[in-house]
Amino acid sequence: MTDYREADFSRLKTVPIAKRPNKVDASLLAKPPQPTDRSFAAFVAALPSILAAQDLRYVVDQIVAATGRRGILVMLGGHVIKVGLGPLLIALMRRRAITIVAMNGSAAIHDFELAAYGGTSEDVAAGLGDGTFGMAEETGREMNAALARGAKTEHGAGQALADYLGARQHLPGRDVSVLLACAELGVPVTVHAAVGAEIIHQHPSADGAILGATSHRDFKRLAGALPDLHDGGVVLNLGSAVVMPEVFLKALTIARNLNSGRPTNFTACDCDMQRHYRPRVNVVERPTLAGGRGIQLTGHHEIMVPLLAWAVLGRLDGR
Repeated sequence: MTDYREADFSRLKTVPIAKRPNKVDASLLAKPPQPTDRSFAAFVAALPSILAAQDLRYVVDQIVAATGRRGILVMLGGHVIKVGLGPLLIALMRRRAITIVAMNGSAAIHDFELAAYGGTSEDVAAGLGDGTFGMAEETGREMNAALARGAKTEHGAGQALADYLGARQHLPGRDVSVLLACAELGVPVTVHAAVGAEIIHQHPSADGAILGATSHRDFKRLAGALPDLHDGGVVLNLGSAVVMPEVFLKALTIARNLNSGRPTNFTACDCDMQRHYRPRVNVVERPTLAGGRGIQLTGHHEIMVPLLAWAVLGRLDGR
């Protein structure tokens, strides 16, 4: 017969609740909308002062504090451009709340297509079936031509693409292009290729030497810009799960190698739909070990980035 033993609850020791530390009290709770003020600023202020809502406020505070004083790097994955967030990034650039933009190749392609042709984002599954996915003639031909021209003039990929768009006579998406806005506003833009991972590499005009030369030059330019993050700058990784976190980590070690261990003491924030290993380790955790703070804000780009941008722009207007 099995011998069951039960704990003797009568011997348990309890403690007065007055002596127990609490993480949550009424001052931290969310506040409902007030009829006297239903502005966006009031909405942000009404969020609970707990977990991600508090982290969002902290990132906003750091961007506002860094604006006009320290470097603010935004790293982009393709989905961020594809879901329509370019105009918000441009608005932040106009206020100097972004001082350098670094894109993976996918982000550059989506931005270029929106600018040059007025649309982007094809049906991958449909095109894969008959081998037409990624085979748009104009995209491959024009972007590869822009990169070839940039290689000859010793420009990086970002500058080459932005200059090409600036010289193009017909631009249906001129006002929404991050690449073009960077050129017009004097914000450095770098593009970091993953050879074989982007549709323009499928094109007959693709040249590996050109892709490598222009992207490697942008790698050097990114490393050269990172010292501006020192002591109060901000890094935002928006939607790049692999390429930009890996590039950032290597560029950061170069910057620290050449600048006596700087930059340190900056805020690093990863904002993506899911939490991935590389952004967490290579952007949020390792780079801030020497000082600063790392944060992950998890949610759909088309919701999270507008929240962040509107909060920053509202604070800058008030400042």
